[in-house]
Amino acid sequence: MEENVILLDHGSGGKIAHRLTTGLLLPALENPLLAQLNDGAVLEIGNSRLAFSTDTFTVDPIFFPGGDIGELAVNGTVNDLAMCGAKPLYLSLALIMEEGLPLDDLKKIMASIRRAADKAGVQVVTGDTKVVPRAAADKIFINTSGIGVIPEGIDIGGQRATVGDKVIISGTMADHGITVMLQRQEMSFETNIKSDTAALNHMVTRLLAAAPGVHVLRDPTRGGVGTTLNEIAQQAGVGIRIREEALPLDPEVAGVCELLGFDPLYLANEGKLLCLVPAAQAEAALEAICQDPCGRKAAIIGEVVDDHPGRVVLETAIGGRRIIDMLAGEQLPRIC
Repeated sequence: MEENVILLDHGSGGKIAHRLTTGLLLPALENPLLAQLNDGAVLEIGNSRLAFSTDTFTVDPIFFPGGDIGELAVNGTVNDLAMCGAKPLYLSLALIMEEGLPLDDLKKIMASIRRAADKAGVQVVTGDTKVVPRAAADKIFINTSGIGVIPEGIDIGGQRATVGDKVIISGTMADHGITVMLQRQEMSFETNIKSDTAALNHMVTRLLAAAPGVHVLRDPTRGGVGTTLNEIAQQAGVGIRIREEALPLDPEVAGVCELLGFDPLYLANEGKLLCLVPAAQAEAALEAICQDPCGRKAAIIGEVVDDHPGRVVLETAIGGRRIIDMLAGEQLPRIC
């Protein structure tokens, strides 16, 4: 592997992306807020605590079953703010469009952005547009940034994972990753699989009302559940143990993964969250998540442990154990 150029693997959210972030990007911009490596920065301004986050979306194809790049962009930034425990309020929107993009496609994308923003209860209040020559941007790239207010008493971050915490996932894994892959490869499977893209801020509001002691929230996008849990384990210096039989997986997604050799633990999700919560509040948290339309298949999948710090271990269905490492390469580039 070439070490002196950027590769697609650097955008995977896995090991190589982690090395780029910690080895080059963070040292160049080092400061305490950035070093926390959560989904957004928590800023104290006067008597208020704000969450601030930004993300760029380059998904290919730009339209897919269950959503499109516009809806994905709104939901992605709303979710990053919600994972800080914040109530999302305002977004910016920047469009990088390739010469030749059909105006009808742009109209559809803008309509999706409006619907997603209205559903999440946020406003797009500023933005920018740029046009680049043909073949310079692959139709359209979108950047969204957002700010939200964190209620008093909420303190959420990967570094807060604590031994004894239960690990909850809000629904089935890998739906988005498999959807985009099937569309990209134009495979002839007849399935009902569609992206899970959704805004999770309303779910989080209900969750925090029922279980205010939540320690960690994350949406397992690039790199999937396996990589996200590794990031949390390393941030907090704890071990995480999950159970294979507890992992929720749509039967059609499971079938495609088995047929094509993909591990659903490493595939992207765009409408799921991971919640680490003290055991005493786990059932209340699970019940609150299940009350949301996006959380009906939520499950407790494991717990935080004091052995194997910094690692994630899977208890298999046959009683064995295997290490779930960070994603080593890029299973599916340009997934979000």
